[in-house]
Amino acid sequence: MAESIFPSPGMRIIPSVTRAARSVSCENLREKTRQATEVRTFYLAVEFGHAPASRPGLFLEEAPMKALLMAMLLFAASASAQTQLTIYNQNFATVKEKRTLDLVKGENEIRATDITAHLEPESVILRALRRPDALQILEQNYESDPLSEGLLLRKSEGKWLDFEIVTPSGEKKIVKGKILRSGYVPHTSAFQRYGQQYTYMQSVYSSPQGGGQPIVEVEGKIQFGLPGKPIFDALDPKAFLKPTLLWRLWSGDAGAQEVEFSYLTGGMRWEANYNAVAPEKGDKFDIIGWVTLENMSGKDFENASVKLMAGDVARIQQPGVAGGVGYAMDEASRAAGPAVTERAFEEYHLYTLERPTTVLDREIKQVEFVRASNVPAERIYVYDGFKLDPRYRGWDYSSIRTQAEYGTISNPKVWVMLEFKNSEAGHLGMPLPKGKVKVYRRDVDGRNEFIGEDAIDHTPKDETVRLYTGNAFDIVGERRQTNFRLDSSGHWADETFEIKVRNHKKEPVTVRVVEHLYRWVNWDLTSKSMEFKKTDSRTIEFRPTIQPGGEATIFYTVHYSW
Repeated sequence: MAESIFPSPGMRIIPSVTRAARSVSCENLREKTRQATEVRTFYLAVEFGHAPASRPGLFLEEAPMKALLMAMLLFAASASAQTQLTIYNQNFATVKEKRTLDLVKGENEIRATDITAHLEPESVILRALRRPDALQILEQNYESDPLSEGLLLRKSEGKWLDFEIVTPSGEKKIVKGKILRSGYVPHTSAFQRYGQQYTYMQSVYSSPQGGGQPIVEVEGKIQFGLPGKPIFDALDPKAFLKPTLLWRLWSGDAGAQEVEFSYLTGGMRWEANYNAVAPEKGDKFDIIGWVTLENMSGKDFENASVKLMAGDVARIQQPGVAGGVGYAMDEASRAAGPAVTERAFEEYHLYTLERPTTVLDREIKQVEFVRASNVPAERIYVYDGFKLDPRYRGWDYSSIRTQAEYGTISNPKVWVMLEFKNSEAGHLGMPLPKGKVKVYRRDVDGRNEFIGEDAIDHTPKDETVRLYTGNAFDIVGERRQTNFRLDSSGHWADETFEIKVRNHKKEPVTVRVVEHLYRWVNWDLTSKSMEFKKTDSRTIEFRPTIQPGGEATIFYTVHYSW
């Protein structure tokens, strides 16, 4: 049995971090909880742009600063722990949060600014948890174009602004200019949504040749471009500084209401990556699986509960839209439980991070989700000597069957592949999400040397995984056509091939020699030098064993009829 790279045999799922114990006295905890409840209501209302009307001073002037700070921290942990993320390996995610809104009876205006920059507004769901029928969205507006200089210039078209300019002597002075046209280009997310014609027209508008430059009137004269740095009036309190959802809600009850707020968003993805390490000799290997999360959504998610959905979820695409190293843990860490658990969900698989985690904007986070030792594998060599002639690319079968030169170009490379079964007997047996697999082998000096990389698809339990790791250096192949006869009136053709595989290694090898019977569906081997295996209706496979320094020669004649 090959020696394991890791200290413990069998699959073990390892936590990514250790738990830290915390203690708070009961009396202090009750007091801080009371303070946190009051502050939680206030800050959630502020975050949604609606402060409770009945408590204008709400605790801020009454509580000592130290107690206030503690209450704010408790509130922050309580609020953020309710965030749930389900990230799909198709570059989007579902966000679900619990929020508390302080509402008056009747109509309310609420602003939600703590959202991602890639929110899909049509996916928003807002419902009251206690009484779903007590809350109704009368109107929802999504402002995805945050405040910028260009946007303010557009809003100032037709108005006079002050511009700060610097004279050649270095003196700053103010000149007045009237904005005739801002040259501002609307948000580019509309380019993909509304198609090529819209994109073309907006591009023309934004280019100088198409009039995309600002036009400003200064001292009775027209100029293209801004005369200096624009100085705007005080900011409108209703201005949108970042992407914002503006709701007009009708509430049947007055007071605090706990709501569930969920939506789909782009800008998030996850993928699985694997490192497979083989010992110096033998093909049993140890494997480590990483989950890699990437957040480019424009929002931080603090202390979130994270699930990862593996599978091919159907989504309608808009036109033009494209859809580490292992480490040993101590026994105390292992006792904390698995970092990632897996279960079936619909036709997909869900992987759940067992501990809440913080996923910051523009952050790439990795969590180890599987570790297995002594996974039995088989190394196989495959020689597929057919190489497509570019002249025949795109030809159909009825055309190539009469071309004598088709299939006569030889590929000399022999592929090296590693094959194993995703089974409990092989120390795995967990549905493996698709991802890249990097393969290493330990050298005589104990170092891991990289020997190849391949990608696997979603692989259920008990299915076979085959990894292509590269081409063999000491095994080469040769394939040539030795005879071709065609009778067009009789609707048949005979073709003979000779295949040679040479082994320059110091040990015998078995090579899978694959041949494609590509000329027609009706065929029969009229002669052959060794037995073959039919792998599908138009593919056969020979398996010669070649001694060190030896050569295997295979020939066969195939008769096609149509």
